[in-house]
Amino acid sequence: MMGNNMFLTGENIYLRGLEYSDLDKGNYLEWLNDPEVCEFNSHHVHPYTRSMAEDYIKMVNSSDKHLVMAVVLSYTNEHIGNISLQGIHPIHRCAEYAVLMGEKRYWGKGYAKEASRLIVEHGFLALNLHRIHCGTTEENIAMQKLADYMGMTKEGRRKEAVYKNGRFVDVLEYGVLRPDFFKKFGISDMAQSKQPAGLPAT
Repeated sequence: MMGNNMFLTGENIYLRGLEYSDLDKGNYLEWLNDPEVCEFNSHHVHPYTRSMAEDYIKMVNSSDKHLVMAVVLSYTNEHIGNISLQGIHPIHRCAEYAVLMGEKRYWGKGYAKEASRLIVEHGFLALNLHRIHCGTTEENIAMQKLADYMGMTKEGRRKEAVYKNGRFVDVLEYGVLRPDFFKKFGISDMAQSKQPAGLPAT
């Protein structure tokens, strides 16, 4: 039972734009005020309010620099997380990938992997990106495994770059190029036929 506003569809989940109704129907606000959900991200520093969430939804839905999607279970239409490509750069053709799985009872079920492949593949095929990257703290083993699944390679380490839980921790940087992602997942690169006028094919 899928919703009628699907944007990208997988086997078990689909991605759609964030909606103001997400603040009423689910636990979106609770996620961003939950220390366990926010253990490895930049939230849970200040209280996250409904007004802040509404401003954020308005901003991302009107920006071509950010693609922020709700991760929704296909069989219940339950909003279980968010996933994004942020800082999309039209010249360098790169973006930062991020994911937040808010509903803890669905952790470890493979939904983050499914959503990640959908949005990264969309970034390369539809947005014509050449490189997608992410950063995560060295303690976030789950995100490191997810980056590895996506074909990302560890590109560097930023020493003591983030202050979390009373101490500074290192951030590991990961990235993947379009040809490497396509090779890993056996995708044919149709970049030549999808290329906007004036841009060289990868």
